Amino acid sequence: MASIKFQDIIAARKVVARFLKPTSLIYYPELSERFGFQAYIKHENHNPTGSFKVRGGLNFMHHLPQAQREKGVITATRGNHGQSIAYAAAQFGVKATVVVPYGNNPEKNSAMEAYGAELIEHGKDFDEALTLCDRLQRERGLYYVHPCMELALFHGVGTYSLEIFESLPNVDAIIVPIGGGSGCCGAITVAKAINPNVKVIGVQAENAPAIYRSWKEGKHVETDSCDTVADGLATRVPFPLPFSIMKEGIHDMVLLSEAEITEGIRLALRWTHNLAEGAGAASLAAAHKLTDPLAGKNVVMVMSGANLDTETLEKTLAYQL
Repeated sequence: MASIKFQDIIAARKVVARFLKPTSLIYYPELSERFGFQAYIKHENHNPTGSFKVRGGLNFMHHLPQAQREKGVITATRGNHGQSIAYAAAQFGVKATVVVPYGNNPEKNSAMEAYGAELIEHGKDFDEALTLCDRLQRERGLYYVHPCMELALFHGVGTYSLEIFESLPNVDAIIVPIGGGSGCCGAITVAKAINPNVKVIGVQAENAPAIYRSWKEGKHVETDSCDTVADGLATRVPFPLPFSIMKEGIHDMVLLSEAEITEGIRLALRWTHNLAEGAGAASLAAAHKLTDPLAGKNVVMVMSGANLDTETLEKTLAYQL
């Protein structure tokens, strides 16, 4: 199986830099005092689509052959990957079709359509939405952009980890939310090349623990459901490419309850004055559980996305522990 290469992440930075500025890595004194370590946040929520995924979409479209650009692409998503593909497709003049599950975040759906994508609803969750892509790919001659099996996506996403090491060379740990795993794999690849002593810590939801369970049990484990407020973490299946990297390279993984994810969103608002979606706040919520092992360290928490819909925000603010 092909794997992510550090040299290709370096090359992807030149592509991504044509469209995006580096996102901020900000030190938070109050969070540092609260957590007992030097707390930094990598603000991927400040990207144009409100998510780190856009880096991968841009690098993918750059490498897509012109003949296929003229036919178009298709993908499945819960939102941030789809926004990435829709945004990048618009930059490169490519027609994008995006399949989402029924009941998907309506504000993410609206954003994808605003970027020019054709939006199709299918299935009860992300994994069922994937099944429609195969048929439409054949019928329409589209290229299926698998959200977790395209190397160009991983290489683009890995550029945010390069920025972390450039801004904070003495980083000790990076906490990364895990849905499909592209962000975590980028961090593992970059850390291994620059400083293998840096610990990469993943975060999943208790209600969507497929990768956590697979990592713990040492075998492929699928779950029957993935019902979590953090739709960026909501996958039932560990994909071969990212899992092959995470099972060997990740140092630890944390599971969060729905209450802890919700509290993470509130933590982000209170201490950083940033709106983070569930997955984006997961690294802060995980850090809250890791204060002892990380005491005194330089810790980067990746705020991966900001795309929290209004209804969920209202419920979060009204929630009482």
